[in-house]
Amino acid sequence: MATHLKAAACLWACASTADADGPARIASADLCADAYVLALADREDIAAVSWQAGQIVSGAPEWVIGLPRASGDAERLVALDPDLVVFGPSGAGRAAPFLDAAGIAHIALGWGEDWAVIESNLETLGDALGQSPRAATLVSELRDRREALRQRSDARPRRPSVFYLSVTGGAAGAETLVDAAIRTAGGINAAAEAGASGWLRADAEWAFRVDPDLIVTSYFVDGYVTRTDAGVRHSAFRRLLDGRPRLDVPAPAWSCAGPQLIDAAEQIADALDRLEPGS
Repeated sequence: MATHLKAAACLWACASTADADGPARIASADLCADAYVLALADREDIAAVSWQAGQIVSGAPEWVIGLPRASGDAERLVALDPDLVVFGPSGAGRAAPFLDAAGIAHIALGWGEDWAVIESNLETLGDALGQSPRAATLVSELRDRREALRQRSDARPRRPSVFYLSVTGGAAGAETLVDAAIRTAGGINAAAEAGASGWLRADAEWAFRVDPDLIVTSYFVDGYVTRTDAGVRHSAFRRLLDGRPRLDVPAPAWSCAGPQLIDAAEQIADALDRLEPGS
């Protein structure tokens, strides 16, 4: 994965001589790409953000509202005439040959749901944007904030159990970004502790299989429009939620595995601190 990303970054750095510092017109094609581009690129260099920017699940600032919108549509991307298009882990797909034919460089973020991938994406995109020092600073800040959370966790008398419940009734086991946030905060992921791995579909039996100290919910009030809201309406999940400490993490913090994931971890850590007597 790392070799592929380094090669992709070279599409701009090795092919362009127009600007030694990096691309002057950057288009972000999806929500995950937005998170990284907005963290690393200079404001004046962002030519377009994704069609999801400005939606409730996006953490984009208000100033992006007036920018042109991009997606994976090749015709739209070519019309925007960017120097570089940044895609999330799903990549350029069918747009790739059209971008290549138009001489437009493109890069796809690496897929993964842990801190190593987030750091790798920051470093690789930083190289592609001519913002390596900024990327290095962000990586260092992420590590410092995670170390601060580790110290907070060590100061607690125990590691509380945490169960994640989405608006659809789904849960999150090991090897998910939710699991990474819970563990970084100093909690035990109840679903992972029960042997679950990956993203789990709605299953009301979880309401009887776990007895967590804290419920972490997401997308209950600020998520995608969905008709599947078992997490809110199913009586078993209501039983699990009633009378138990709960934290609703804002959707932008983990709509993808991006730099904002540390915000989710810190919010969970705050909620874990409040569980302790006298806090």
